[in-house]
Amino acid sequence: MDFAHQALVDNLPLTKRDMYYKDVPLFKAQGTVDRLVDDLAMTLGLERADLKIRAASKGLICGTGLTIYFLEGEVISINDLEGTLIPTGETIERFELKGDISWVLVVEKEAVFQTLCRFQFASHRSLPGPGLIITGKGYPDVATRQFVKTLSDNLPAHIPIVALVDGDAYGLDILSVYKYGSHNLRHENKKLAAKRIKWLGIWASEMADLKIDLDALIPITPHDEKKALAVLNRPIDVVPTKWRKVKELTRMLHVRRKAEIEILSSSSSQKSNSLIHYLAHKICHFIEMSA
Repeated sequence: MDFAHQALVDNLPLTKRDMYYKDVPLFKAQGTVDRLVDDLAMTLGLERADLKIRAASKGLICGTGLTIYFLEGEVISINDLEGTLIPTGETIERFELKGDISWVLVVEKEAVFQTLCRFQFASHRSLPGPGLIITGKGYPDVATRQFVKTLSDNLPAHIPIVALVDGDAYGLDILSVYKYGSHNLRHENKKLAAKRIKWLGIWASEMADLKIDLDALIPITPHDEKKALAVLNRPIDVVPTKWRKVKELTRMLHVRRKAEIEILSSSSSQKSNSLIHYLAHKICHFIEMSA
């Protein structure tokens, strides 16, 4: 609380990482600081930004036509060749889209994001129009969630916002954080939950159609099983029936295998660029459905 008070007095934002390093012996782990800050904000009925405390940014975005204007005057234009760090909402004056975009893809993993940048997938010729690609590098930080929420609230309804996550309990949990919010920040979920986001894949139930053998999938661990059962026991408002009953989590538990995104670009797939073909086909389908 003293750190938050000093940040307010000095009017200088403080990251949770800064707080941790101010007294490592006291906190012992970064997670301790994270929980304390979230609990303090919820107890006071405030957002972390009101306390001048924020998480360090980690999410990335690539694409064409998006310009970010900062309160201090800096301007950044993103491109489709490399990722640009998604800044915290408190530092942004406005976003500006020049030209039309046709889709938004949220990717769970940074490695997959970098592969898509390398192929310039945001402006790939197999797609009906340019798009934006975002990654939160696993579980997303607040800045990435705020950005996806902003797109969800402001883009026209015919522009689909879709997510590519692993076909396992952790992938669905990450998707749920984007779409419905997190338990730790439940007091801020109305400002962070991007209700429009839809699950593009990858689904364990589509492996046969993709000509991927079951033996090529990774065996699940006891942690995977425990996580899947925990997710299945959640309320319907955070784990929809469709996620439970499209033969995904229950299928994973039955066959004892999980479908990770990397299987689309593995040597067992028919084409070395099967990830690109898969995403292009799926995104085109969502565009048609949204028209």
